[in-house]
Amino acid sequence: MSDSVVIIPTYNEIENIERIIRKVFSYDKEYHMLIVDDNSPDGTADAVKSLQKEFGDQLHLLERQGKQGLGTAYKAGFDWCLENEYDFIFEMDADFSHNPDDLIRLYKACKEDGAELAIGSRYCKGGKVKNWPIMRILMSYFASIYVRMILFIGIKDTTAGYKCYTRKALESVKYHNITFKGYAFQICMKYGVKRHGHKIIEVPITFIDRQLGTSKMSTGIFKEAFFGVWKMRKMDL
Repeated sequence: MSDSVVIIPTYNEIENIERIIRKVFSYDKEYHMLIVDDNSPDGTADAVKSLQKEFGDQLHLLERQGKQGLGTAYKAGFDWCLENEYDFIFEMDADFSHNPDDLIRLYKACKEDGAELAIGSRYCKGGKVKNWPIMRILMSYFASIYVRMILFIGIKDTTAGYKCYTRKALESVKYHNITFKGYAFQICMKYGVKRHGHKIIEVPITFIDRQLGTSKMSTGIFKEAFFGVWKMRKMDL
């Protein structure tokens, strides 16, 4: 039984899913993986089921009816991981924008350095972004500044999606009270961990834009995060 599980939410990731699973399972450190699939019409869940025959209890699948959003996918994943008593719970995208090689660095930040939340950060010292248009880099960078100004959160990469939570951190945050479905969910989770006084470490990573598949970013997701930050200050987290 591994102490670590990687949650990957998917919707139409058939080009990436087998490669990312095999890569994560190739390391000396043993990870388990939970795929949370929102009824992908491209057969992502079927590909995972096929690989379960090879990887057995290392690979798990939650199938949901319809595209319900990133936030609800992670809440379902968190519930599953806590019920199954993992100590370190990772969030990672399927498209290799998050380099699986960095899993061990996030793990060590929690296991050895005492973080309750380790963030794969693009904007702390040493962090980088590759293959993004300059306007998207600027939008993302200044979005983090905007969040810090409103929430006084003290985190450089407030919208980061590559993270490792400890069980203690997840059990303390009332994540079912979070109604956001997109990147606002990621911001709010960090804010919740911060409000509970847990130690947070940002680990510099190089974020690389996806090569295969389609981005799930939309205007609606951006607006939810922009206006939702103001609501977070009053939420029961």
